[in-house]
Amino acid sequence: MIVRILSYIAVAVFALSYLGLAKTSVAEVPAWPEFRGGEGDGRADAADLPIAIDASVVQWETPIHGKAWSSPVVWGDQIWLTTAREDGTKMSVVCVDRATGKVLHDVAIIENETPEFCHPMNSYASPTPVIEAGRLYAHFGSYGTVCIDTADAKVLWRRSDLKCDHFRGPASSPILHDGKLFVAFDGVDVQFVVAFDKKTGDTVWQSKREIDYGTDVGDRMKAYGTAEVIRVGNQEQLVYPSAVATIAYDPQTGKSLWTVYHDGMNASARPIYVDGLVLITNGMGGIVAVRPDGKGNVTKSHVVWTSSKSVAKKSSPIVVDGLVYMITDDGIVTCRELEDGKIVWQKRAGGSYAASPIYASGRIYLFSIEGAITTLKAGREYEMLAETELGDGFMASPAVVGDQMILRSKSALYSIVK
Repeated sequence: MIVRILSYIAVAVFALSYLGLAKTSVAEVPAWPEFRGGEGDGRADAADLPIAIDASVVQWETPIHGKAWSSPVVWGDQIWLTTAREDGTKMSVVCVDRATGKVLHDVAIIENETPEFCHPMNSYASPTPVIEAGRLYAHFGSYGTVCIDTADAKVLWRRSDLKCDHFRGPASSPILHDGKLFVAFDGVDVQFVVAFDKKTGDTVWQSKREIDYGTDVGDRMKAYGTAEVIRVGNQEQLVYPSAVATIAYDPQTGKSLWTVYHDGMNASARPIYVDGLVLITNGMGGIVAVRPDGKGNVTKSHVVWTSSKSVAKKSSPIVVDGLVYMITDDGIVTCRELEDGKIVWQKRAGGSYAASPIYASGRIYLFSIEGAITTLKAGREYEMLAETELGDGFMASPAVVGDQMILRSKSALYSIVK
């Protein structure tokens, strides 16, 4: 919550700077720095966005080459995203000017003569990069992790020595915290988590997934999870979902703090920590709410509630005012109680979904694979505010900076403003 309040202050100062009423320092630069934003929860509470998202509110549209499901990240006046050739032979980073949509950098940073198989539902550039002042960190699974200078798009360091068999392509997004870049390698052959030194790319620690998968089938061991760092008492925790289970690590050492078993595989949603509960979806239509104050295997002692009714397999949930909102792969949107998981309302939006929703100014925005955009009023009563279409469909989750939505379709990048 503190980080979110500070981000609002930063946006206000940035707006004043345009009017000549304030100066913007590095610490005040508006940003959406990683997958689902700085808080990792898809919320942009104060953003004044259009209710209906269609061609009438498009400030600019920029074609993006290749096939990639990674989300855009923003720092100041730069938008960065990754992309790749559909056959995986070349992987690139692209920088777009936030005000005009002009492409500032388009650089191929990884080339592969014989890429491994990638499922058509996935892409070779699905992990969302991370950005901070002067640096972009782009991850392409076992194909490589690179640090980019955002001034000139030059590679500062590169790691391509850590390998796993993603089997259907990589998708786990990295996150930054306390000078470290955290990356998960959950393949069908090996499963581990790495902390890189963000300045040098050196390995700070590497921890094998100590999970009893209950099978020798590698396809049941892979995952696409993104971590979340939380604080419980005086202890920071790196909560990292995987297949079958989620492990919380000490981010300084990589030591396991607790593990919860929840079944499932292909987990791709980012955990959310709110009101003392960590919400984890398992990639196979199940969700668990866990108290993160335990040690060891907490499956029997710290799981508050579970549900397998109308739970998203791909997209992450949104939590607002004690209510959990999510959209299933086949278009069923639900609102349920955070406290006990009971469904408050459930409606069919139609279509299919992979992108995670966002929240702004009392509204929930949903983005379908086919290109439909649905706007709902957040609350205990279902109310649809708008239903529109734009572009050729959405796999990536949007970014929001100030009152601007940065929306990536399958082939283009859009700036959405009132």
